[in-house]
Amino acid sequence: MADSEGASPKRRVQVINGVPRVYEDYPYWDTEKKQCRHRRTYIGRLDEQGAFIPSKSYLAGQALSAVDVVKSADRRFYGAGYLLDHIGKVTGVEADIAQSFPSMKDQIISLAYFLVQEGESAVYRFPRWMLSHWHRLTHALGSQGISRLFGSIPEEAKLDFFRLQAKRRLEREYLAYDTTSISSYSELIKQVKYGHNKDRERLPQINLAMVFGEESGLPVYYRLLPGNISDISTMENMIADAAFLEFAKVKLVWDMGFFSAKNVNALYHAHYKFIGGLHPDTTLACSSVKAVRDGLVHYANYIEADDVYCISTMINWDYAWSMRNGGEERGKRRMYVHVYYNEQRAAAERAQFNHDLKELKTAVQSGKATDAQLKRAQRLLTIKTTPVKGTRVEYNDEAIKQHTNDFGYFVLLSNDVKEGDKALECYRNKDLVEKTFNNLKNRLDFNRTLVSSVENLEGKLFVEFVALIYISYIHKVMKSRNLYRNYSIQSLLDELDVIERFDYQGQRARYSEITERQRQIYEAFGILAPDGKPSKTYKPEAAAAATPAPEA
Repeated sequence: MADSEGASPKRRVQVINGVPRVYEDYPYWDTEKKQCRHRRTYIGRLDEQGAFIPSKSYLAGQALSAVDVVKSADRRFYGAGYLLDHIGKVTGVEADIAQSFPSMKDQIISLAYFLVQEGESAVYRFPRWMLSHWHRLTHALGSQGISRLFGSIPEEAKLDFFRLQAKRRLEREYLAYDTTSISSYSELIKQVKYGHNKDRERLPQINLAMVFGEESGLPVYYRLLPGNISDISTMENMIADAAFLEFAKVKLVWDMGFFSAKNVNALYHAHYKFIGGLHPDTTLACSSVKAVRDGLVHYANYIEADDVYCISTMINWDYAWSMRNGGEERGKRRMYVHVYYNEQRAAAERAQFNHDLKELKTAVQSGKATDAQLKRAQRLLTIKTTPVKGTRVEYNDEAIKQHTNDFGYFVLLSNDVKEGDKALECYRNKDLVEKTFNNLKNRLDFNRTLVSSVENLEGKLFVEFVALIYISYIHKVMKSRNLYRNYSIQSLLDELDVIERFDYQGQRARYSEITERQRQIYEAFGILAPDGKPSKTYKPEAAAAATPAPEA
């Protein structure tokens, strides 16, 4: 779907809960249904005398457009922005932002460009950046304007953007699902709660759940969670969100922290495909390893590419689901259990265990053990105290042998993939989740929320999410084209950013000198440099295969 070119919005009134709401009606052509449709953008209300009272978002837009600057000559750094223009078309971000946010598209895209190019710079530096860099705005956007924009991004429009992006990729790939924590000390954000992050630190934080496309390497959707919500309790809400956003043919990959019988049943009930990890302490993991232990380490079961041994079996999962009408669904569901063994993993787990066990014994002997350490010591150590010899601590060999018996083993579940090598490849691809979270929190300056209100947090997070799509695409191309040998993401953008664009009224745009290295970077992304000239090593067929064509 695309907006109708040149269509002017009409201002209309709709009474909602007794309040006359004013909106602008944007007509657009729906290419799928072959008909003209309409999008509403609410801009305010009418008072008792019928006078128009504009909303904050409408005032922000009007304040921006009132400062329109027209120059007869202009000179901007353009090279990085030119690359981002291309990525916006390839990923469909530009078209989807324009459709979902017709009155805010230039602000959102320009702020995303700043976040991508400037790495860890704070948003308050955007007004200075926009004076010298290529972007979509033709008017000033100061700190107050940015704050108003963050506080006025509509929730409905965000959900529409998620739907549009998901339709472009969803049916082709598995989706990786994970959460991360973001520290915040704001007392005005109700989602901020004390919780434990991935490093087990207890901090005031919010949690962020995100879904990524494994093949595209791009984020699809996110949601904010209170900081005290555990991973295992988020899955059911994520499934409900996927249904609400009209995600079709969902295929999920999740880490071991999300496994529970309730979550598996919810996935079966929603008819979603999945691949998930099992925590080694679960009953199913223990019984699955025990069933194949004696016959697993044989070369007939060896997967050479992954350096693991694997046996895959099919089991019947006891499915049960409570219906809203009070009834219950029950039955057997087919499930594949993949049990793996890796010798290097076993050695690493044993080395870490030996180190921790030594520290545990020392802590108990010194009387400085924590409650958690004492609880663990009861299982792995033998502690004897006598009036004469005092406290003696010895290793419990039988308990230690039983605890270490499963080192090197791990288990995956799937109701879709029956081959162990394919399931493992798909599961390991979810490593992009951690890389994407790192980009969000480090490169995009979101390790601390740095906002004080819920509205500003939601708005800032959405713009960061848009920027994250660009960063994720750059990362994927750099990895596939071996660009990380010579560049980081920041150094690659800096290499291009020095290219300038000169605009004069009535004349075609000109560009500053473009080096051979810069031309080769553009060609790795499937485009020619801004001046349209190829590098000395340019091969059209290689450039065409470098990146996918723009998505419909």
